[in-house]
Parts: sequence; structure tokens; C-alpha cells
Amino acid sequence: MTRTNSSSPSIGLVELPGLKLLDPTGINWTEFYKKTVLPSKLILLANLQAGGFDAQLVDLRAGDHEEEYGTVTWKGMTLSKRYIGTRITSVDPTAYDAWGVTNNFTQNRELALMVIRHLSQGGHPVVVGGSDAIAEPQPYFTAGATAIVTDKSGAANWPIFDYVLGQPQRQPLSGVILASGQQYPQQQPPLSPQDWPLPSLEVARECLGEPFFQLARAQSTVKIGSIVADMGCDRHCDFCQTPTYKTGYRRMTPQRVLEWLSIQKEAGATRIGSYSDQFLGRVLFKEAGRQEVLEIMQGLRDLDLSITWPNGLELKKATLGRGYKQKSPEDLIPDEELVNAVWGWDGKNGCFFAYIPAERPVFGREAYAKLLPWQQHCDMMRAIVRSGIPRIQYGVILGLPNDSTEDMLRLEEALSELYQSLKRINPNLHFGIDTNSILPIPGTPQGQSLRQSGLLRFEDCEIIGGFTTSCADTYHLSYEEVADWQLRLACVGDGAIEHIHHKTLASVAAN
Repeated sequence: MTRTNSSSPSIGLVELPGLKLLDPTGINWTEFYKKTVLPSKLILLANLQAGGFDAQLVDLRAGDHEEEYGTVTWKGMTLSKRYIGTRITSVDPTAYDAWGVTNNFTQNRELALMVIRHLSQGGHPVVVGGSDAIAEPQPYFTAGATAIVTDKSGAANWPIFDYVLGQPQRQPLSGVILASGQQYPQQQPPLSPQDWPLPSLEVARECLGEPFFQLARAQSTVKIGSIVADMGCDRHCDFCQTPTYKTGYRRMTPQRVLEWLSIQKEAGATRIGSYSDQFLGRVLFKEAGRQEVLEIMQGLRDLDLSITWPNGLELKKATLGRGYKQKSPEDLIPDEELVNAVWGWDGKNGCFFAYIPAERPVFGREAYAKLLPWQQHCDMMRAIVRSGIPRIQYGVILGLPNDSTEDMLRLEEALSELYQSLKRINPNLHFGIDTNSILPIPGTPQGQSLRQSGLLRFEDCEIIGGFTTSCADTYHLSYEEVADWQLRLACVGDGAIEHIHHKTLASVAAN
């Protein structure tokens, strides 16, 4: 949090402290990682510095201060809401000419509001961005936000900071909402990832993180970088906010991607997290787009880097039909060359880890056009495992409104069969079952329908925003029963998910 000696207007870009939900036994019911990579800050810092601002990272995860700021009763337990890192009130709210606070997740909303309330006391403008603030801006304005950026592409950043800092306007305001209620719809074209300014070596270095998973303790010094090589999506899934941003699908060229990767390698990264879930959207541009994927993945290997896909990829786009051409059964066959390029691992380079969002393809897939039929889904999973990938986290959503005990039993059987078939291909594969609960994500049709259904049992942001804490009944199961199924199904895979409570899972498995 040290200011540089610069005559340029200074902006402190805040990374929120970590969140914990501790039960009386000390088990944490949230995903908590002390030092994750910072993909959004990497892009934002580079963007604002290229605009002539003295933008600096203010990482509130640093430090070991732990503080309770509330409690909530869940499953008959009192959970302590805590943040860990830097004491929020120790930050000087006048340290920068302006502040930037980003929050993409409902679970972190209360923390973000605490930070904004404190910073706004200094009388300096606080500009807020992120998916949660865009979907429900009023709580952020009530906390003291000066403006909320609704343009996710980065095109609104320079104009809004020029405005709040009282500088001459280089461009008119676009894609922002002011605290006065004045709205400026997005009128400037979205900024393409191809045109995002490259980060300096210093910025790249401070945005590196530690990987979630290691192959051995000796790898504890591994540093992971990040890439967001594209933006937007061609799908319109009802659970996702991306279609509401109206950016269209835009991507970096392979050459530009490799420039981003080269800088981060020089900064010390040996592994890269790709934080776009539509990287394979390139294949929509026919063979030229497919070749882009192959070129990027080969370039990554040539740089002696490995990659992870923590947000998942659309498997249907890795078929011979690219997800849309389905004139014959062959169109749903895995594109083996593409699969090996994206998920292949040779023991050193390639894909080290992938989160694969299953999203319940066993049944009830009518609402999700991007999903493969179950048999073809299993064929794709086997092709991915044959590529050599050492670690998969397989995400399944539970707590859909019509979920019943019978559905859960069928799902358990299907997951067990898939797990066994994959382990026959590679006995050393680590295949974890990531059992997530359905969330009322603000701004999405699914979030709206869940709230209107009367099934939602909580309003606490920390509960309804957490994948590991079920928050809604189904028409056949209580939210407590959904939570029990989360723990039970997680035990189908290898051991238990790292981020869910080893003690609890061990006791469930033993029973």
C-alpha cells in the first residue's frame, strides 16, 4: 500500500480481505485461499496506468488480522462471519486521490460495503465495479460509492476517473451510474481484450498468486499468473450474468495472448490460470478459430508454462461439430486434436488442472443448450482423461427446484460410474467431485425465479453467495438435506474437495 512518487492522480485499487464462515468446531464453510492470483487487478492496473493514473494495488488480504463482523444460523449452527488480512479501519482513507473497489461475488458484498463505508469517510471518491455491484447497485451507493461502472470491458475506466478526479474529460461518460442517480448508458464501443494495455513487469509480479493444488510439497514455490484471453459469450444460459453485459464475444489474437504470457513468465510465473470460460468460443470462427486454439496452446508449451482452467470450459465446443453443427452423430464426437491441445499434460507442460462444470447433464438438461447428452458427455470426459491431465475438479449443481431423493440417488450412481470409468483409464488421476448449491445470482433469470419460488431460506449474503452453503429448499428436499447431499456426493470422488471441510467429509464417508 505504498504510494509511488508521481505527480499523476493516485488511485488505490482495493482487493478485499479473505472471508471465513467458521462453525463452533472451527470448520470453515467457505472457499478460502490466502494468496490467489489477481486476474482482474492485472488488467485494471495496466489499463489505468496506461491512462496516466498512478494506480496502485491495495491488497487487504495481506496480514493475519482476523475479525468477526457478524453471525448467521445455518443448519442449526451459529456461523461466525470473519474477515482475515488487513484491519479495514487501519487503512488511511485519504491515502489516495481516488479509490477503486471491485466485487464480483454476492458472498463478499458485506465485506465490500464495510470497505466502502470506511474509505468514503476520507472524502475522496470511491468508484465501484464488479458483477454484484452492477446487478444490485443501491447497497453500494448507500455505503458511500461515488459511481458504479457497468461497462465490463474497461472502456469506461478512464472517463469515470477523469470525472471523479476533476480532470479534463478525454471521452464522455459511458457505462456508469453516479450516486446522484444519473445513469450514462454504454455508448462507447466495448474495449476488446486485444486492445487491453499490457501490464508492466512490476504489476505482473504483484498480481501473481499461489496455485490451489500442487503435485508435490517441493512445488510450494510455484507462482501462478493469469490470462483473460476473451470476453463475452455466445450462449444465454439463465444462471449467468455474462449475457446481460452485451459486450459480444471478443478475443485476443494468439500473438497478443503470448505477449501477456511472456510478461508473466518473466515476472516469475511457471503456471497460468485461464479465467475465461469461453476460450473455446474461437472455434465458432470455423477452422481459423480452431487453429487459434492450437497455436495458443502450443505457444504456451513453447514458453515452458503449464495452464489451469479454474472456471471451466464448454465441452460441447470441443466436439467435431463445435457445439452447433449437429447434423449427424459424428458431430458430437470429441475433436481429439483439440482435446489433447487444451487438456493434454506431458508431466511438465500443458494442462495441470481443470475445473469441469458438469451442471447436471444426467437429466434436466433442456434448459442448458450448451450441455452434451450424458453418453456423449462421458465420452468427452474419457477423451480428456486420455490426454493425460493429472487433476480434475468436476462441478455439479445441487438444489434445483425439482430435486428429490430419487434424483440424488440416480446422480450418485451416475457419478460413481463415471468416476470408475475415468480411473480405469488413469488410476493416478485425481478426480474430485465439486458439489455446489444453486445460487440466486443477482441479475440472472434463475436468480429471479428462485427468489419468486418461495424456496429461498436465507438473505444473508455470505450464505446465498456461497456454493458450499445451500440456501434454498427444493419442492422435495429441505436446504439441510441438500447440504447433506453435497457432502455425501463429494465423497464419491478422490477423498474430498480441498475447500470443503475435511473433518465433516471424513465423518460422512465413515458413516
